[in-house]
Amino acid sequence: MKWLNKTLDFPPLKEANPDGLLAVGGDLSPERVLYAYQNGIFPWYESDQPILWWAPDPRFVLYPHKLKISKSTKQILKNPPFEITVNRNFEAVIKSCATVKREAQSGTWITDEMIGTYCELHRRGFAKSVEVWQNKKLVGGLYGIELNDTIFCGESMFSYVSNASKIGFISFVQNSNYTIIDCQLHTNYLESLGAEPISRLKFMDYLKP
Repeated sequence: MKWLNKTLDFPPLKEANPDGLLAVGGDLSPERVLYAYQNGIFPWYESDQPILWWAPDPRFVLYPHKLKISKSTKQILKNPPFEITVNRNFEAVIKSCATVKREAQSGTWITDEMIGTYCELHRRGFAKSVEVWQNKKLVGGLYGIELNDTIFCGESMFSYVSNASKIGFISFVQNSNYTIIDCQLHTNYLESLGAEPISRLKFMDYLKP
């Protein structure tokens, strides 16, 4: 396993272990993090760990035209109880993703350093947030990195009320022009929305300019 130094270079993706772990260490500078995404790599680690960099094979993605919407969710979308916005309050969204309580999770991987980096990437136009409002209160949302105007790499989402993040995500996907939504790793929830595995090689083809 390669330990990164001050240079931005990562090892070849084929050197990732079977779980997708590619490298350890380095830093979370905006330049390194953006370079990582542009090369099919993302950071993911707990607060008591060194920085871990991942490039899983297969990759879990959602093609917007394959988005699955349940009958109950379609009913909600007919008269949604929410207002959906984009990039209105990125910092509030990422901080809520970091602090919201989740089942079977005692801590967060969204560290203060990571919040600072992604907020800077937002200021530079690369990171986007989706906000879900109810009665003018932020009740859900999600954030991620946009690449080449064609790929959205989803990072995290949160809900304070039922269906908030789901409606926000679905509305965002339906109103986007992305080729794919990068979900990174498999979850049953994302699979229920239509996400599917593709090979790392195929995913890398989407990243080509």
